[in-house]
Amino acid sequence: MHPTAPFRLYRALSAVALPFAARSAVNKLRRAGVTVDRAHERLGHASAERPLGPLIWFHGASVGEAKSVLPLIKRIRDVAPDVQVLLTSGTATSAEAVAPHLPTGVLHQFSPLDGMGPLTRFLNHWRPDLCVLVESELWPNLLDICAQRDLPVALLNARLSDRSADGWKKFPTTASYVLRGITWAHCQDRRSRDHLRDMGLIEAEQGTNLKSILGAPRVKPEELDAAHGALGGRPVWVAASTHPGEEEQVLAAHNVLLKSHLNLCLILVPRHPERATDILSLIREANLSVAQRSMGQSLDAPAQVYLADTMGETDLWYALSPIVFLGGSFSDVGGHTPFEPAAAHTAIVHGPNYANFAEAYAAFQMKDASVQVTDSATLAAEIDTLLTHPSRAAQLAANARPLAPTGTEALDAIAHRLFSLMDGQAMDPHA
Repeated sequence: MHPTAPFRLYRALSAVALPFAARSAVNKLRRAGVTVDRAHERLGHASAERPLGPLIWFHGASVGEAKSVLPLIKRIRDVAPDVQVLLTSGTATSAEAVAPHLPTGVLHQFSPLDGMGPLTRFLNHWRPDLCVLVESELWPNLLDICAQRDLPVALLNARLSDRSADGWKKFPTTASYVLRGITWAHCQDRRSRDHLRDMGLIEAEQGTNLKSILGAPRVKPEELDAAHGALGGRPVWVAASTHPGEEEQVLAAHNVLLKSHLNLCLILVPRHPERATDILSLIREANLSVAQRSMGQSLDAPAQVYLADTMGETDLWYALSPIVFLGGSFSDVGGHTPFEPAAAHTAIVHGPNYANFAEAYAAFQMKDASVQVTDSATLAAEIDTLLTHPSRAAQLAANARPLAPTGTEALDAIAHRLFSLMDGQAMDPHA
């Protein structure tokens, strides 16, 4: 196939924009405390040596995508220790979130920008035997250079919204050209599978949502005991993965709840901890007292709101609280995974916007495993019900727990398929 006019235009525009995108990407990482050498990974300059042996390159753009492949990466390393794994992501937050959980020998780098210079430097250094893109990372230059190098590409846990699919379908020939090098697409829902097939990717299949396959619990019993002790018996609820515009509604609900639950503690866990300063202002504007995790303040502080503005501790808050409100569902973000709180055996409350996990939430609602609310008033009413009737919260949690599988069968099936794309260079987990 020959490059189409829209693709040639994208390549030209991306070349013009690359210097500006590069400066922005590097500066963003530097402001987050990333070293110069590591920030320049975005330009394709590796900060680590390539290990010997076949190498699978996994790329997940942000926190959720990068974390979702960790159980699979661990399984690959367990069954095929000679296979090397490189995980890339684009944000400082994602790097910090995955760092404590990377299996032994697995490397993390920041992903190269979608320009020919960064991509060429990256691929020349790492020489991956397979590229695995997680969810919706359909970068035209990346896919084109992989196809030119005969580097097999797999889409894993692919998710394509109606809006994104409509954009691609306006240029069907270009879509076919860009997607020509993808040898397999594992889709997390039927909608994404159908969209990709409509775009000409007949290898698209619906499979198990990786975010439903959870690894071993990451909460140390002594940490959980310490948190319970610090609370001193206070009732608690968690608002997790909140986004701009949602904290105001959560805080309004908490102010209502404090009228009937005087000692209630809200643990507020923003999706992006770097927003802590803005959120502190919102808390104070709501006339609520606050303690801040990143400042070393403990749960034993008599604050009405505990701002958990750190990375890698969400599992602790899920395990600590009998009730969680999942953010991203009062905004246009599209919701966040319900599987992690389900595995932690906590009652799940969420808003009406969950397009990213539509099938998952439909299953949860069918099993009476979550409760949907529409605004701060209904959020306050539902949290009040669950606090007043803990047996109802326990029932929701019990109904949700079976929906979060932890078995290895699905992981083995995916690993087997990925190994088959590497021309037999890796060990078969079923051998």
